[in-house]
Amino acid sequence: MTDTLPPCPECSSAYTYQVDALLICPECAHERAAGEAAAGAKEVRDSVGNLLADGDTVTVIKDLKLKGTSSVIKVGTKVRGIRLVEGDHDIDCKVPGVGPIGLKSQFVKKVAG
Repeated sequence: MTDTLPPCPECSSAYTYQVDALLICPECAHERAAGEAAAGAKEVRDSVGNLLADGDTVTVIKDLKLKGTSSVIKVGTKVRGIRLVEGDHDIDCKVPGVGPIGLKSQFVKKVAG
């Protein structure tokens, strides 16, 4: 099971847990509202500037060659249920026919709806 709760903004602990409407850190005892954005949280935007969120559906806007293989993710490939993460590749997802992979937000476009 993958934990989708954000890390603690005070101590960066990955062990936060939710009780009712609060997120609680067991390491530093910091409490915050579940809907409250982390201080300094980075907004992730797609290639045309749409704000992305966990669970969105996106399409790939250019052919992406996978390193170490001869596989290519074709333009127009629809990816459902993305998860935003920190780092160079800011989207974790499962691409149909490829499997779990990290994508850069600059190569995707959010699907309306």
